[in-house]
Amino acid sequence: MSKPISSTATAPDTAPGRATAAPPGPEKQRDAFFDNAKYAAIVLVAVGHAWEPLRDGSRSVSALYMLVYAFHMPAFIIISGYFSRGFDGRPKHLRRLVTGLVVPYVVFETAYTLFTRWTDQEPDRPISLLDPLYLTWFLAALFLWRLTTPLWQRVRLPVPLALGVAMLATLSPSIGNDLDLQRILQFLPYFVLGLSLKPEHFRLVRRRTVRIAAVPVFVGASAVAYWAVPRMTGGWFYHRDSAEELGAPGWYGVVMTPVLFVCSLLLVACFLAWVPGRRMWCTALGAGTLYGYLLHGFVAQGAKYWGWYDPAWIHRPVGAVVVTVVAAGVVTLLCTPPVRRALRFVIEPRLPWLFRRDAAERARERAATGG
Repeated sequence: MSKPISSTATAPDTAPGRATAAPPGPEKQRDAFFDNAKYAAIVLVAVGHAWEPLRDGSRSVSALYMLVYAFHMPAFIIISGYFSRGFDGRPKHLRRLVTGLVVPYVVFETAYTLFTRWTDQEPDRPISLLDPLYLTWFLAALFLWRLTTPLWQRVRLPVPLALGVAMLATLSPSIGNDLDLQRILQFLPYFVLGLSLKPEHFRLVRRRTVRIAAVPVFVGASAVAYWAVPRMTGGWFYHRDSAEELGAPGWYGVVMTPVLFVCSLLLVACFLAWVPGRRMWCTALGAGTLYGYLLHGFVAQGAKYWGWYDPAWIHRPVGAVVVTVVAAGVVTLLCTPPVRRALRFVIEPRLPWLFRRDAAERARERAATGG
């Protein structure tokens, strides 16, 4: 599931680890708040995946899992939309779509398919670039969302319109799995909302009063999640199935979509309220969350195959704590500069040989060299 998003004003192309089409202009200093938010969110993504095998038999873990899934991907997507505001289809933006999204998608879709052939013992599993596997759906989603950015910036009432699209998507199980389109449409309102936000909106949720209010909100949300575990499927928070596929009448999706949208936004606001705005030990890791996002899935899937969840004590409270700490530590390691330097050629490739330079770029180069 989940691209942490960079806080720089450049690199408008990636998922959880780099900026997603920030407004054009000179490069600015990274904003510690957004880097801290991305790091915290990617930790929640990794922890959520690590909790999956622990949910059976543990209502508490299932409740925490449901709570996290209610807001961690919406938070990523909102920030992605916010840093996509400057995307207008210029050549440099299109190049970054290819190098920052298309190339990693192809590489990791292939890698995850080969890996799951081994871990799931399915040697004939086909490599299909049209059916995103595991984490790669987010790269495909960002690619399509960003391509439609100019449209959403020109229509009236973009958020209600996107919410209407998401509601209609829940009515149609025939949308299918191509590029995980069901999920792309249902998460669309969060991206469009991010496009509509301004810096003052983020400053608003970071006020002290909001930070204080976030505590009882999260306590209440945890209690609701605990109550809901035996009464509601968590599939509603994945946004990847129609209402019919979740075993509910079609009109449930029309109702649940705006309800979940409001609930998720409330939790996202509370989450961001507690994100520090100052530089911390983890701030620099926010620039590498794309690496943590794409790489931690191999550990999460391999852990089941290697039998790490087999000991009985892992399924007790102390085991859940250990799993949480280990997952947070692994994804933290994967966001560090050494990992980024080693794998930049596949996750953030430059590929200058692939693209032609336009006249404006050649003119800038001549001006820079005095030619």
